[in-house]
Amino acid sequence: MAKPPSKRKKAISASFSDDTPPDNLTQEENPATATITVSAVEVTELTEEEQRDRLHLERKVERAFFEAGKALIELRDRRLYRSTHKTFDEYCLDRFGYNRSRSYQLVDAAVVVDNLQKCPQIVDILPTAEGQIRPMTKLQPQEQQEVWLTAVELAGGKVPTGRIVKDVVQRIMERTQVPNTYQIGEVCQIVVKDNPELRGKGGCWGIVNAVNEFSCTVTMWDGEYTIGLKHLKSFNYLPQECQQMQSLSDRIGRVYSDSLEETVKNLLQSLGKVNRPYFTAVEEKLLSVVELEYGNEIKF
Repeated sequence: MAKPPSKRKKAISASFSDDTPPDNLTQEENPATATITVSAVEVTELTEEEQRDRLHLERKVERAFFEAGKALIELRDRRLYRSTHKTFDEYCLDRFGYNRSRSYQLVDAAVVVDNLQKCPQIVDILPTAEGQIRPMTKLQPQEQQEVWLTAVELAGGKVPTGRIVKDVVQRIMERTQVPNTYQIGEVCQIVVKDNPELRGKGGCWGIVNAVNEFSCTVTMWDGEYTIGLKHLKSFNYLPQECQQMQSLSDRIGRVYSDSLEETVKNLLQSLGKVNRPYFTAVEEKLLSVVELEYGNEIKF
């Protein structure tokens, strides 16, 4: 009896599967025996003109912060922002996204680069980033040139990093540090300069109660402050005059408080700016009235 066709087809199919792969199946290639073809790419040397162009464009990129600073200086000095903004700070923030600090970092950097370019020894190696200049902005022009020359030398004749520049600046500041000659009890005037922490204290007097290496702690009408030497200026009063100022300082300090009425606070602050070792008759009466009015609040 003949076998059913269906079984025969299955047998043929099984035999085919065991012996030979179908045409549509490919054997996986062995990575170890694979052939990789690499095409050679010829790199042509730059022509003299291309080398000049490259150097010119690189200089443009490196001087971008300098050009920005120069432009900001002109915009500020000519008040070219006045048609749209009240202040230069508002203009920079709105137009460029620069806050006041960033705007003046670029402005200060441009001033320093201008100064460095005046030095005959500084020709090709100029700052390439604003951060390299930032530590130098508070130095005198001659010191800035000295710092940059020294930093370039330490960097092996290349553009120095901001860290190298900062280290050289620190050495110069330590070298030029003025020794502290103030004495306890001496009366000094506060010079704000570029210290925002002393804002509102410019012209006020304080009495030295502690002498530190590079600063003094002074007593003012509203408390004690530790102030760097460059922010102090002695009145050169006689010892008796210093004692008189100490007495006045004590009287003001005993009645001064942040809780006082604004007019009274302003009066006491004005007395704290008197540039003489005594009060006039009117000033003495005004202080006496305040002492009498707030006598119950005075703590001895």
